[in-house]
Amino acid sequence: MESSSSSNNTAGILKDDPETSVSEDMEEERRNFFKIIAAFKYYRHSSLAELKRKETFLKTLTPAHQKMLSSYQEHLQNLKHCIDVNAQVIKQIIQDANCLFQNADHNIEPDLQPSDGLKLRYQDFQKVQITMKQIFRDWSDLGKLERDQCYTPIIDEITKFFDPAKHDLSKVKILVPGAGLGRLIYELACQGFYCEGNEFSLFMLIASNFVLNRCIIANQCTIYPWVHQFVNNLSQQNQLVPVSFPDVSPRKFPPKGTMNMVAGDFLQVYRDEDYWECIATCFFIDCANNIIEFIEVIKKILKPGGIWVNLGPLLYHFSDVPGEGSIEPTYEDLLEIIRSLGFIILKNETNVVTTYSQNPSSMHQSHYNSIYLVCQKPGN
Repeated sequence: MESSSSSNNTAGILKDDPETSVSEDMEEERRNFFKIIAAFKYYRHSSLAELKRKETFLKTLTPAHQKMLSSYQEHLQNLKHCIDVNAQVIKQIIQDANCLFQNADHNIEPDLQPSDGLKLRYQDFQKVQITMKQIFRDWSDLGKLERDQCYTPIIDEITKFFDPAKHDLSKVKILVPGAGLGRLIYELACQGFYCEGNEFSLFMLIASNFVLNRCIIANQCTIYPWVHQFVNNLSQQNQLVPVSFPDVSPRKFPPKGTMNMVAGDFLQVYRDEDYWECIATCFFIDCANNIIEFIEVIKKILKPGGIWVNLGPLLYHFSDVPGEGSIEPTYEDLLEIIRSLGFIILKNETNVVTTYSQNPSSMHQSHYNSIYLVCQKPGN
């Protein structure tokens, strides 16, 4: 059940340029890995610096205003405690991250500083915060509502299509691109399927490795995922909600099917034609610069008669990223593209209400009216 990948498939490192040497690839991979480890390691430092800025501004206020904010000042001290707790969990998460990739020796240097040519950005620290929210979503009791919205329809559809009375589920190979922290692949493997997750983000891969392989009991760790959410709070407690994880230990309750995780760019890693019986995508297909490429690969690697189950919005992650090309077809356009590639659309539903890593107690609540598609590759 160990997460696995080749070092050549590390997120963001895959290249097809023949002029790029292997040593250059390995050095870029190494630096990318260290940058992400440094973002995790300096979570506490960056988080406390954020609180320090607030405390500094507080001191510029009039004595009368400061007196009115005495409770707020105590709250900032409570937030520091929560950040310390998060930092201790993060320390556990990255403790054996150097063993994550097979055939790779990434020694995590204990004295590595952000100034050592790594050029950490605010976005890198934000991704650490996003990872903690993803833990809430995928591996806590409090995240069950979101999982029921997104994963349950996919699991139900797959188990209905591949009836255990008619199929040996251990031989039904399912691929989950954009697997995140691996909850969907775990649940599918628990049904008895052979399930493989693919993930590009090293932040997700490092955290999923910890949950899937190192959490030996339920609710082994506690984090405070909302500690950085300073807006739309009804009470101070909204920021201080503890979240224990995992709600179930994959080590203690291993799935009866096979599961594994592969790192890398979906478009580069998966090229074998007619290989998978099923592909399940959840909040994934809009992560592409060119969504058509994703759909073409899905069609190529599915076996004839196999199905693609998709649920999620069309957020188009690259649409507003400077320097990135992007196309953003509407859902109507997307359906025409899917049909033109030869898929048979078995189900086509809209307005499926889903949320994503959302603080349930926040004054600001948002949801997606997601699309739910089941498509079949024609048989021979």
